[in-house]
Parts: sequence; C-alpha cells; structure tokens
Amino acid sequence: MLPSLFVSHGSPMLALNATPAHRFLRELGQTLTPKAVIVISAHWESLTLKVSQSAWPETLHDFGGFPRELFDCQYPAPGEPVLARRLGDLLGATIVDRGFDHGAWVPLSLMFPNADVPVVSLSLPLRWSSEKLKALGEQLAPLREEGVLIMGSGSLTHNLYETMAMGSRMPPWVGEFSDWVNTQFETNNRDALLAWQSAPQAQRNHPTPEHFLPLLVAMGAGGNARQLHHSVEHGVLAMDVYAFD
Repeated sequence: MLPSLFVSHGSPMLALNATPAHRFLRELGQTLTPKAVIVISAHWESLTLKVSQSAWPETLHDFGGFPRELFDCQYPAPGEPVLARRLGDLLGATIVDRGFDHGAWVPLSLMFPNADVPVVSLSLPLRWSSEKLKALGEQLAPLREEGVLIMGSGSLTHNLYETMAMGSRMPPWVGEFSDWVNTQFETNNRDALLAWQSAPQAQRNHPTPEHFLPLLVAMGAGGNARQLHHSVEHGVLAMDVYAFD
C-alpha cells in the first residue's frame, strides 16, 4: 500500500534548479507506481472543499518575476474525472474545473516526469481547523489501498519576507521550528502537531498557514511518519519530505 506524502515545493524554480530537493523528488518518484494522485496544494485555497474534474488540466503559471524558461514549462498529465466525482460524493466537495497550480505540477513534474499518472486536485479549505483537515486525510486514507497516492504539497517553513540568497546558511529560528516538527513525528505526538501554531517560531516560519496545512491532511491519511528528506533553500525554505505509512 502506498504511503501518503507531504512534499515541500519551495520556490517554483525547484522545477529547473538541480538542488538536493529537486534531485530527491526525482529519485522518490522512481520508487512509486501509483494508479492516480490526489494532490492538496497550498496554492488552491478555498472557503469550502472543492475537487477538480478536469480531464486535461492546464498548467497554471500562478507566479511572477521568474525566467521565461519557467513559464515555458508544461505538465500535461491527465485528470481523472471518475475519481473526482467519487471524491465529490465521498467528501461532499463541490466539483469544478481547474488546472494544476505550481504547488501541484512542480513536484509532480519531478516525481513523474512522463506525465502519465492521472492527477486530481483537491482544494485546501483555509478556514478549517487542524482537526478537520486531519479528518479529511482520514477520509482519503482507504484510497491508498487502491493504489492512489495522497500528497500534500506545501513547505515545512515558508517565510518569503525573509528569503535569502540561494546557498545561505539556515538561521536558528528556521531550524528550531523544523526540528520541533520532526521531534513530534518521532514521538508520534499528533496532538502537538494539531496545535502547531503554538510551536517555537511557528509565526515567524509561517506568517500565513497555507504551506503547513497540507501536512495535516497527509498526516491524517497515513500512519507513522518517516522523514525522507531535509534540505534548506534560500536560507528559510525547509524542503522536508515526509511519508506516512
């Protein structure tokens, strides 16, 4: 049975720059053979839960100020309308048509570069409580037995106001929060993770919560956590990847 995953996608330039996180996601994809992927991205925020039924989702370049080469990137993976409608019924989600935002296509283009795995995007209801997001993951968990990969895409730390040059040393306040998260997973302290905004340096690492919340969905969809990867980009973007078996 497939694990559920939380991946940190950092900057959209992850698609092009051969950083440690870029290389790891390429290697990770070679170990996985899902029949389909359900992705919950930090970049599809909503008030109510929504699911995309698009048969051929477009690649959304929902960013600015990056090289032309990045805007030329396309990820032509198919959708899975039947699975999307099933999720709509299962979760009470509104069915819509939507393309792949960069929180979806950037990591998926590294993991499954042939774009041959169907992908369904599920929105992130930003006003839901931590407990309700974990419960959403629990509702998705049985699909793992059918070969569906549940993937939350965000960033373990994400303060763009304090971004540094690539290669900069990680400041202590980033390490304090990321180490705290890893410790809670090592001790299986899920209650602490549900109250993550009380963690050391949580507010500084996440001025807004959307890049942490997909982790709670992935956590709910799986069991014990394994840290698969840790690296830092631009000093303040912890690129951790977790699997939940």
